[in-house]
Amino acid sequence: MLSAQNYLRNMNASSNISRNLGLKEANVKATLELLIEGATIPFISRYRKEMTGGLDEVQIGDIKESYRQHTELEKRREFILGSLLEQDVLTDELKQKILVAHTLTALEDFYLPYKPKRKTKAETARKLGLEPLAGTLMRQEVSDVRSVAIRFVKGEVTDVEMALAGARDIMAEWISERTAARDIVRKHFLHSAIIRSKVVKGKDDADSKFRDYFDFDQPLKKCPGHRFLAMKRAEDEGVIRLSLIPPRPEGIERLERYFIRQEGPATEQIKLAIADSYKRLLEPSIETEFRNEAKIKADTEAIQVFAENLKQLLLAPPLGSKRILAIDPGFRTGCKVVCLDEHGGLLHNETIYPHPPKNEGGKAASKISNLVQTYKIDAIAIGNGTAGRETERFVQDIRLPAGTEAYVVSENGASIYSASAVARAEFPDYDVTVRGSVSIGRRLMDPLSELVKIDPKAIGVGQYQHDVDQKKLKEKLDATVESAVNNVGVNLNTSSEHLLQYVSGIGPKLSKAIVTHRDESGPFGSRKDLMKVPGLGAKAYEQCAGFLRITNSKNPLDNSAVHPESYAIVKRMAKDTQSEVEELMGNQELIASLELERYASNEVGLPTLNDIVFELQKPGRDPRGKAKIFSFSKDVRKLEDLKLGMILPGIVTNITKFGAFVDVGVKQDGLVHVSQLADRFVSDPTEIVKLSQELSVKVLEVDTARNRIAFTMKL
Repeated sequence: MLSAQNYLRNMNASSNISRNLGLKEANVKATLELLIEGATIPFISRYRKEMTGGLDEVQIGDIKESYRQHTELEKRREFILGSLLEQDVLTDELKQKILVAHTLTALEDFYLPYKPKRKTKAETARKLGLEPLAGTLMRQEVSDVRSVAIRFVKGEVTDVEMALAGARDIMAEWISERTAARDIVRKHFLHSAIIRSKVVKGKDDADSKFRDYFDFDQPLKKCPGHRFLAMKRAEDEGVIRLSLIPPRPEGIERLERYFIRQEGPATEQIKLAIADSYKRLLEPSIETEFRNEAKIKADTEAIQVFAENLKQLLLAPPLGSKRILAIDPGFRTGCKVVCLDEHGGLLHNETIYPHPPKNEGGKAASKISNLVQTYKIDAIAIGNGTAGRETERFVQDIRLPAGTEAYVVSENGASIYSASAVARAEFPDYDVTVRGSVSIGRRLMDPLSELVKIDPKAIGVGQYQHDVDQKKLKEKLDATVESAVNNVGVNLNTSSEHLLQYVSGIGPKLSKAIVTHRDESGPFGSRKDLMKVPGLGAKAYEQCAGFLRITNSKNPLDNSAVHPESYAIVKRMAKDTQSEVEELMGNQELIASLELERYASNEVGLPTLNDIVFELQKPGRDPRGKAKIFSFSKDVRKLEDLKLGMILPGIVTNITKFGAFVDVGVKQDGLVHVSQLADRFVSDPTEIVKLSQELSVKVLEVDTARNRIAFTMKL
C-alpha cells in the first residue's frame, strides 16, 4: 500500500507521473488514489476501468513504480534542504535550484559542495591557509604566479611548490564539484565510454566460461545488458578487471575549454588542477555513476525477461483434473512412481528399475500397466531430468489402455519443492523422492497451482537472476505470480493455502484463515460465505471475490469472473431477456440481444459491461487452453548423436535477450542466437518465440568440450 501521507505531501506527483509516462493526469490520479486505499494492481486493472481509463497492469505498475521514485526524490530533497539550512548556507538561489531539480543526480550535484566529507587533500590545503591562493589562480587574475604564491610560504608551507600544489588540490575539488563540469564529463562518458576487460594473471583458463572477456572492449552504449551482467560476474569472481571509461585526453580537453578563458600566467596551474581533478575525482565518480546506471539498466532488462518467461510458464496449459501416474526418472536409484487422484492426492508410491544397472524392464512395464488399470489412470507424467528420454521410450513401449497418453514435464525446481517446508507439511510421512514425483504429476494437472509453491528463482527460466538486485527481482516475480493467479482465477474450495495467498487482497495470513475455516466448516457455498472468515473484512472481500471460483454455488456467477458488485446488473440483463441467470450464461443469442447502453451508469460504463458480457459468453473459461503432447526425435538421444545440418523438433525452455534455448532431447539445451531466429533483424526474441513453444531447429554447431549447441531457425 502506498503512503497516503506522502501522497498528500507531494500533490504534484500525479502531474509529474502523467507527463513522464504520457498518460492522462486524471487517470494517474485516480490510480494513485486506488493504490493508496490498498487496491491491488490486478483488481484495479480488471474492475476499475472506468476510473483509470482502462489502464492495463503494466501501466498501473509503471505508475506505482514512478510514484515510489517520486517519493524517494522528495524525501532526499527534504533532507538536503534541512542539511543546508542547518549549515546556514541555504541561499534563495540554491534553494530554488534544489526545489526545481527533477532527478536525484541533479540534487546530489547541488548538494555536493556542502556535503560533509572525510579528510581530503583540499581540506588539508585549506587548513594551511591556501584557499585565497587557489581563488586568485582560479580567477586567472594574476600576472606572476610565483610572486603571489611566495606570500603563502609560511608555517607548515615550506616553499612555493608546496603552496601551488595545495592550491591545485583546492582547485581540483572546486572543479569536481561544479555542476557544469560534472555534466561535461557525463556527456563525454555518454558518447565515448568504453567498457573494457582484461584477464587477471593466472585466471586465463582456456576452458573458462568467461574466456570471451579475457581481452574485450566495446562502446558502453552498445553493450547489451546480458553482456554487462556476464562481465560483472566475471569481475566479481576475480577473473577479469573491468573499466568503463572514455579516452582521458578528450575529457580533460573539454574541461579546459570550459574553465580556461584565455592563456595567461595561471593557465599552467589551472591545467594541472583540471587534469588532477579529472583523473583523481571526476573520472572515478562518474565511472561509478555509469556503472550503477548500467547495472540498473541490465537488472531491469534481465528481471523483465525473467518475469515474462515466468508468466508464460505459470500460464502453461493444464491437463486438468485427471488421475495421473507420475514418474521421476533415474538410473541407479530407479524411477520413483506415484499415482494421484484427480485432486492431486497421493494414492500410491513405489520404485521401479527399468534401466541399468538393474535392467528390470519387463517387471517394471508390468507394474506400470497394473497401476494404470488399478488406479484408473488417465495420463502419465514423466520428468525430463536424468533418464527422462529413456523413461519416455520405456513408457511408449508399454501397451496401455486407449487414450492413456504420456507427457514429458519439466523438473525445474521440483527438488527445491520436495525439500521445502511446504512439501514437508503436505507429505510429512514421505521422503523427498516421493514429494518430487508428486510435484511432477501435479504440474501436468495444473502448472500454476504447483509452481507457486516454489521460489520463482529456482524454476530455471531466468537470465543472470542471481546477479541482479534481489529485492527488485522478488518484487517483480511476486507481482508476476499474482498477475498470473488472478488472470486464471482460483477455486476457493480446492486451492492450497500457498495458491490462495497470491489472490488479490488475501496474502499469507488470510489464506491460512480461509483454509482453516474451510477445514473446520466445510466447503464454501457462496462467495458471500467468505465474510465469515475471521479477519476477512469488506475491503479484502472487494479485492478478492472476483478472482475466486465456487463450482457448485447456488449462484452460477460465483463460478465466473463477474464481480459480486455487478451481480445486480446481470440479474437485470436476465430479466430483460426473460430468462434466469443460468439460462443467460453461455446463450449467445440472448446475450447478443442485450443493449449495453441501458445498463450504463456513473459508476459502471461500457468497459465493465463489455467484460461482463465476455464472461457470460464463456463462463468458467480457462484462459490457458489444454496441455498437448510433444515428442522428440527418436534418432537423437545424446549430444554425440547431433550432426551439423540436422533438422529436429524442439521445445523452447528459456528465453533471454540474446536468444532462445531449445531442448531437442539430448539433456543439454542449445541456443538459437537472436541473429538466427528469423531472416530479418530481431531486437527482442519474444517477438518470435514463446516459452514451451514447439518448433523445428537446424544444428549449426556442436561443441562437446564446452557442452554447447548452436541452432538456427532459418530453415
